[in-house]
Amino acid sequence: METGFVVVEKVQGKSTVTRCFSKYPLKFIIPRKAGSSKADVVWIYSLTYGGGIVSGDYISCRLTIGDGCSTVLTTQASTKVYKSVGSKCSEQFLEAQIGSNALLVVIPDPVTCFSTARYHQKQVFRVVLDSSLVIVDWITSGRHERGEKWNFEFYKSINHIFLEEDQPLFLDSVLLEKGGFTSIAERMQEYQVIAMFILMGPKLKNVQNQVQEDVKRMMSDQFYVPSGCRTIVDSNHVLAKPTLIASCSTFGPKGIGMVVRIAALSTESVYKFLRHQLASLEPLLGASPYYQTCV
Repeated sequence: METGFVVVEKVQGKSTVTRCFSKYPLKFIIPRKAGSSKADVVWIYSLTYGGGIVSGDYISCRLTIGDGCSTVLTTQASTKVYKSVGSKCSEQFLEAQIGSNALLVVIPDPVTCFSTARYHQKQVFRVVLDSSLVIVDWITSGRHERGEKWNFEFYKSINHIFLEEDQPLFLDSVLLEKGGFTSIAERMQEYQVIAMFILMGPKLKNVQNQVQEDVKRMMSDQFYVPSGCRTIVDSNHVLAKPTLIASCSTFGPKGIGMVVRIAALSTESVYKFLRHQLASLEPLLGASPYYQTCV
């Protein structure tokens, strides 16, 4: 059963919310002004009562972004997934339809799963060739202050993008599950955050090109060791881990989209990376993504 939906359409030449509904445990906040008045964009904040997702909760949300409209979907804090009761799984589903020459920017704070939590998220985006889309999807290892590092039982995040007539454009799934020969923490090799962000569409082509160059340069500088120079090692004479690793690749016809994947030792380093890479979206959004975030 649907717990919320938002419809954004052009009204007198401006992107406007024409329909909005939400019920427990979901709530939408749509401020009249979230950035520069020069930008034609609607900002939507998605919240859950109690500040998190309780074991067994099911949230289903639908967005419809009309032709020529621009919309940002974000959060006010990390999405906390509380401890699982029995084997109950918390679930969240988002389906978005993005019209011609429209822009949707999904920039949440990270998911933080508590110890023993079970969480499944699926996001489906339906676009046309001249739609533009930004997706940020990321998870932290847990509540560090309580010594929880990758102590949840199950996490699965699915992101699908379809063109018209359900033609697959991008299909991605991340699964982290307790069990097997090694723990999640052992597999993560001390990295505390994994993230992915996607840029696609004509409005973002220049941003894509700049991000590709930035990631390429950053990783080249980080891993390149000039001939005759010594590599950096820690006190145990082990090669020091980079604080953040990133890779990028294109997808779709004529490289219409780009995906960047990130692993980092801290949440703040990912916030810093995202703020820098997405800063050029400010003219479109009226504000720079994550510019108010403090960790």
